[in-house]
Amino acid sequence: MSTNRNENSLILFVNFAGVALAYGLLGVSLWLSVDVPLATKGFWGMGIVLLTISLINVVKYKFDMRIAEDRISRIEEARNEKMLEEALNTDL
Repeated sequence: MSTNRNENSLILFVNFAGVALAYGLLGVSLWLSVDVPLATKGFWGMGIVLLTISLINVVKYKFDMRIAEDRISRIEEARNEKMLEEALNTDL
């Protein structure tokens, strides 16, 4: 279990570093581009921030749906086990 946690933390670190690098390079690109007016730079920046927030929300809701489905299936399995156990106990 701890090995899996270490692998996940490494993958998360690489992903966060990639996102930070992408934002940094995009910021430098927007800052240094002299042909693009400031209003357009701001519009692109707001679009990227809103896209990032939307993607975070999509991932969060997908994760929440998976957890809810898992919880429901565990409840159903426990109920089925209890019903089987009660049926076996009443037959004896």
